[in-house]
Amino acid sequence: MALVDILHMNSGSGDSSYANNSLFTKIVMQKTAPFLKRTIKVMANKDILSDHCFMIADLGCSSGMNTLSLASNIIDIVHEVCEENNRKTPQFQVCLNDLFGNDFNNVFKLLPNFYKTLRKCKGEQIGPCFVSAVPGSFYGRLFPDESLHLIHSSYSVHWLSQVPEGLENNRLNIYIAKTSPLDVLQAYGKQFHSDFTKFLQLRYEEIVRGGRMVLAFHSRSSLDPTNDECSTFWEILTMSLLEMLKEGQVRESDINSFNLPFYFPHEDELRSIIEADGSFSLDDMDIFEVNWDQHDIECNNRGINSTKLIRAVTEPLFTSHFGDSIIDVLFKKYEKNAAEYLATKKTRHLCVVISLIKK
Repeated sequence: MALVDILHMNSGSGDSSYANNSLFTKIVMQKTAPFLKRTIKVMANKDILSDHCFMIADLGCSSGMNTLSLASNIIDIVHEVCEENNRKTPQFQVCLNDLFGNDFNNVFKLLPNFYKTLRKCKGEQIGPCFVSAVPGSFYGRLFPDESLHLIHSSYSVHWLSQVPEGLENNRLNIYIAKTSPLDVLQAYGKQFHSDFTKFLQLRYEEIVRGGRMVLAFHSRSSLDPTNDECSTFWEILTMSLLEMLKEGQVRESDINSFNLPFYFPHEDELRSIIEADGSFSLDDMDIFEVNWDQHDIECNNRGINSTKLIRAVTEPLFTSHFGDSIIDVLFKKYEKNAAEYLATKKTRHLCVVISLIKK
């Protein structure tokens, strides 16, 4: 089955849902908010803001409050910028994009309160806001030519269009690991290079001249993709699977044929791909660290919330490949192993956010 058909975050609003386990992404969005504000202010100074309708796309929006919080934040920024420049605040079209399995219904249920809050806070000071869903892969065309003013994506573009080819030697690993052969590392890097180049070229067709993209990536500080900030939690997940292998609960062939489809690029890789493609110029870049788990402070809580996040993000992939009978056991083992790791180390992850201008 194609990745586009099975990749999505856990749906619903239950204990394992992404909607209830997305604090990490919320923190990233809060940290990137000043960066987003600077970008929109520059757009106003360059007269890119439309007086009629400001078209926004959130790529890889997922579900839950984060999605509409981003839309609300952008509207607030545009309204503030327009007031500072004595301009009329435009209407807004917010296009929410994710793959076909995304829980858009969860987002739709939040819309009445979103509209109510918007009217209460802004009244007649801004034009109406229209929210729509655009399901599909951002590795294909999503919008009409030159229709968008601003594209935003947070922690989505590091997901690949497919599992890289040539990973047969990555035995008893499910991602880039310290024991992975060099050709595995190269295969992942090649796939990201191809995907991100295609992403840039597609978005070039959809953005107005001078329009912007603000993209946030899970990144790494080292050129080595096997360093701890990238591989630790995935190696803990592998360790948990290998424990199940010893217990006869999974097959070795199933582990060997499973690899996770994402890649965390170094800032130099991003610069190189953007420059080589030439569709956009790199306007700004910021790099910051985020604690992996904002909750795990007490010893008896270590590992619980990081497990919930990893499960919310990866469970559909594991279920599709291994079946749902192993899921509870797998993540119980993961919780124990993660807790032991976090008891001695505080893991922080690197985020890079970039602002791109269409040439």
